[in-house]
Amino acid sequence: MTAQTIDGKAVAQQLRADVARRAALLAAAGHQPGLAVVLVGDDPASQVYVRNKVKACEENGLFSLLDRLPADVTEDALLARIAELNTDARIDGILVQLPLPAHIDSHKVLEAIAPDKDVDGFHVANAGALMTGKPLFRPCTPYGVMKLLEAYRVPLAGAEAVVIGRSNIVGKPMALLLLEAGATVTICHSKTRDLIAHTQRADIVVAAVGRAKMLKGEMLKPGAVVIDVGINRDENGKLCGDVDFDSVVNVASAATPVPGGVGPMTITMLLVNTLEAAERKRPSPQA
Repeated sequence: MTAQTIDGKAVAQQLRADVARRAALLAAAGHQPGLAVVLVGDDPASQVYVRNKVKACEENGLFSLLDRLPADVTEDALLARIAELNTDARIDGILVQLPLPAHIDSHKVLEAIAPDKDVDGFHVANAGALMTGKPLFRPCTPYGVMKLLEAYRVPLAGAEAVVIGRSNIVGKPMALLLLEAGATVTICHSKTRDLIAHTQRADIVVAAVGRAKMLKGEMLKPGAVVIDVGINRDENGKLCGDVDFDSVVNVASAATPVPGGVGPMTITMLLVNTLEAAERKRPSPQA
């Protein structure tokens, strides 16, 4: 068996084309959907992520506002800026790039974003809404995974799904979205006693732990679908995921590569969330 490669780039392109179409309808009606990105400090990785987000907005018909704040900005000043963006009619979504400097309380900052502009889906109100099955915004990476599974027609109702990782950003919301779709979900983590016992019975495995190549082919049930959320560097400095792709492709029925799998979907779903925020306020005529 050789696994089908799940092409995140291709799915992302299709979704972005739809975003551009719908954004053009809103713009024609008098409002260009807007995303504000707040970058504090000069962390090189954060600068790359922010640049890619701004570029994606510009390429797909969204207005982007980039706020660059110095690393020594006070917490009060950052909160005041977020308050201004909350009331800015041009802005439909607000994203504060993490991590923030140590002197700033990230939780307080994320909670300061208006829930109806929290396009990352991190605000406690949106996390709670996701728990009830009525999310306003779905966190971008898990949302992207769901879109990949949908695009490749992976059956979820009744499927055994294992999520490795329990972060608030990926693991927990991923489990909730799979549960909402009808899967039977197990969350595994660093305290799980027998990880292989769980993964070997799973129809779907989502790896999101940040450990290079930790999921091996022998840990899977033949025919499983494997989603790799990890971004790591191997012993040679080469980009890799949490999945040992070379061994997994001989056992799985389908798997995402790194790069080119989940990665392209995350920013795409940020665009989708921002567009949906704009459409809630100003419903556009359907093309």
